[in-house]
Parts: sequence; structure tokens; C-alpha cells
Amino acid sequence: MEVKDIILKLRTKQGLSQDELAQKVFVTRQAVSRWENGETQPGTETLKLLSKLFDVSINTLLGSPRQLICQCCGMPLEDSSISRETDGSFNEEYCKWCYTDGKFVYSTMDELLDFLADHMSNESFPSHQARDYFAQQLPKLRHWAK
Repeated sequence: MEVKDIILKLRTKQGLSQDELAQKVFVTRQAVSRWENGETQPGTETLKLLSKLFDVSINTLLGSPRQLICQCCGMPLEDSSISRETDGSFNEEYCKWCYTDGKFVYSTMDELLDFLADHMSNESFPSHQARDYFAQQLPKLRHWAK
């Protein structure tokens, strides 16, 4: 889906006119019309306002151009699992289980490895294999590469 279609869909879903949306994000009605016609796209600051207003990530507003993964545990991120900052804005780097209320849940990689080994293992993927697998993968993520 393209940006123009996403903005139109979200605006109409909220029952907003172009004028009402324009007022909420401090632009003109003509700017909203140009976005929805595909002539232009919102700038960075306006994307942040739209993200907050519609409660979706900027990645979603842009048509999900990239697959986001948590940079702490490696889980694929959807809008429902993306963490938030204390002001309510999305933090598209981490899932809500690794980073919440402006803080990381796991203070060490071993803590996270214990959790993952317990929760990701099954009959065909025993706990020790899960731990070994994640021990190889986690250092590749930005949070642990530091």
C-alpha cells in the first residue's frame, strides 16, 4: 500500500475530513489533499504527528518499506508489539517486551538467553539448543553489539 492510500484510509477510519486532519497536524487542507493524491508526502515532523494521532508507526505510514526487528531479542516488529517511549511515541528499535517505559527489561544477555531458552524451546528445539542458537544471534543485534 502506498503512503497516499494509507493516509486516506487512516483519516477516513477516524472519521476526519481533510480539513480536520490538517488542523490536527498543523498543515493546510491542500497539503492533506496533495498527500492523498500522491503529489507529495508528509515531512519528518508531520509523520511523527500522524504516527501519534493514528497510533501507528512511521514505518506503517510509509507502507512498511522495511521489516523491523527488535534490536534486543530479534523478534519481528508489528505496530502492536513495538515499544513506546514514556511520552507514548513509538520506539521502532525494540519490542514492548524488551523495552518498556523508557527502560530495558533485560540488563544482561544471559538474562534474555534464560528467558528465550525457557520460552522458545519445544520437543524438536530443546532448551540447550535454543540457548545456543540465540547466543549466536543476539550479538548481531545493535543492543548487544555495543
